[in-house]
Amino acid sequence: MLKSFRYLLFPLSLIYGAIVWFRNFLFDKNILKSSGFNFPLICVGNLATGGTGKTPMTEYLVTVLQSKYKTATLSRGYKRKTKGFAIADERTTAIDIGDEPMQFHQKFPHITVAVGEERLVAIPLILHERPDTQVIILDDAFQHRSVRAGLNLLLTDYKNLYTRDLLLPAGDLRDIKSSSRRADIIVVTKCTSDLSEVEKNELIEELDPLENQKVFFTEIVYAQPYHLFTKTTAPVSSAADVLLLCGIANPKPLKEFLTKHFHSYDMIKYADHHIFTSDDLKEIRTQFEKIQSSNKIILTTEKDAVRLEKFNTELSDYPIYVLPVSHRFLFDEAEKFNQQIFQFIDSFNTNV
Repeated sequence: MLKSFRYLLFPLSLIYGAIVWFRNFLFDKNILKSSGFNFPLICVGNLATGGTGKTPMTEYLVTVLQSKYKTATLSRGYKRKTKGFAIADERTTAIDIGDEPMQFHQKFPHITVAVGEERLVAIPLILHERPDTQVIILDDAFQHRSVRAGLNLLLTDYKNLYTRDLLLPAGDLRDIKSSSRRADIIVVTKCTSDLSEVEKNELIEELDPLENQKVFFTEIVYAQPYHLFTKTTAPVSSAADVLLLCGIANPKPLKEFLTKHFHSYDMIKYADHHIFTSDDLKEIRTQFEKIQSSNKIILTTEKDAVRLEKFNTELSDYPIYVLPVSHRFLFDEAEKFNQQIFQFIDSFNTNV
């Protein structure tokens, strides 16, 4: 029903598409200026409004790069309560920098995690504050064309490829499909683990990449949950009844995982980047108490977890666990992907 209603909005999508096309035209013709840097900038982005796996892809890159290069991430800091440029430190909270940057900061405390609405301003500030930086990962910056990244990674959901989608508001695309030509690497995310070579080739044919564009495929992998406050991992029984707290753009893969691996689950769904309140806390407690089972847990995502930590006192007695998620490259192509990233960085002759 909702999808049919969105199709009625197609005339508005045409207007929106014309505006986006004209903006891209101005950048392509250098009427609006794009600034490049003689420095390794890797952009992770998509054409859709969210839910393609940008955050775990940024984490994948950090995991691969941090032992070899002095790495920084730069995000806008969506829904933070502050403005301007900031680098995370030991006093930083999700309110200060946003949930996703805070997630990076907690998982990778030895890298530079920065936020700034104006990336053109923020990049020189990172290099001034942390002059030993050797690579900056621009999180969700594909549409931010005032900065020209040296390597663009474009993510698209296996179940909702940008080739099959429509522009907002009829569909989920925030950019026109031809913008995919700006990508250096296209990653089809959230694939089925048994994706065949035949379907892989069919998808590549549908995406119709340029000769210089490489296409990779990944699946979502969930790791062992860890306790929200103690951070200790613990096996969670598949017989457990789960209350899922979820404020992410696309919870469908997570719901499929829970359906497959747990006895039952109930979900409290929040908007993406939802900031939890005391009223939410009351609802969580009420819903958890309603579950008639002695074997029950609360499960949440890593992104939601950094926004729930402020309720340490109120929730410390509850069995509340965080479910980590990551990308796994299919067809044994992880090393091929990694090498392309390394070659890009090394082409700048940085002191590695």
